[in-house]
Amino acid sequence: MNIFVILKRTFDTEEKITITNGKVQEDGAEFIINPYDEYAVEEALVLREAHGGEVTVVTVGEEDAEKQLRTALAMGADKAVLLDREEVEESDPYTTASLLHAYFKEQDFDIILAGNVAVDGGSGQVGPRLAELLDIPQVTTITSLSIDGQTASIVRDVEGDEEKLEAQLPLLVTAQQGLNEPRYPSLPGIMKAKKKPLETLDLDDLDVDEEDVEAKTSVSEVYLPPEKQAGKKLEGEPSEQVKELVSLLRSEAKVI
Repeated sequence: MNIFVILKRTFDTEEKITITNGKVQEDGAEFIINPYDEYAVEEALVLREAHGGEVTVVTVGEEDAEKQLRTALAMGADKAVLLDREEVEESDPYTTASLLHAYFKEQDFDIILAGNVAVDGGSGQVGPRLAELLDIPQVTTITSLSIDGQTASIVRDVEGDEEKLEAQLPLLVTAQQGLNEPRYPSLPGIMKAKKKPLETLDLDDLDVDEEDVEAKTSVSEVYLPPEKQAGKKLEGEPSEQVKELVSLLRSEAKVI
């Protein structure tokens, strides 16, 4: 089985993030594999263990994304591919999906896995956009996956409930939290990852012109959420608390 995983290098949201002039300051920031993409990597490895084949991880980024690709290789992936977008001045989900399409249209794949969203942008667009460009079925926010022949049996999260369905390969799915528990890279895995193939392809290799993949959107502002204010404790009888709550919602929160 030819199994591919799309992953993204994102900053670690557990760390303190600093924003200056509308941009996240990368100096000193810790970068990781997007957590939702880790679920996709783990599920790819589970599929390989069950059906055989090969797992290839792919990312769109620049040279500094090699670290996250090596981490996926240390988890157990067989190969890695970096689609270098250094020549593209501004990128967005359209850019990423277009570069991925240029790569995948030349590949023989059975299934492509991706994270449901990226923790930095949170658009959830790249996977569905790629599936549309490749003209293959897609199922998002999956929490269970099993494959029998060319049929995938899937459970997906639907706002607090679940939906069960079947789809035919080739297929693209996006992983939701709860799909699995990603494994940690072992020391032998880390050592083996150094010798596993990591291929870098630029726009010329993909036969893509910069103007064909330039961003369709722009970011107008980036800012941190406001600090949480201290809460208020309402005293008195329930009827008095209700009156005070309604008054505060009108005068301070201004939501009614």
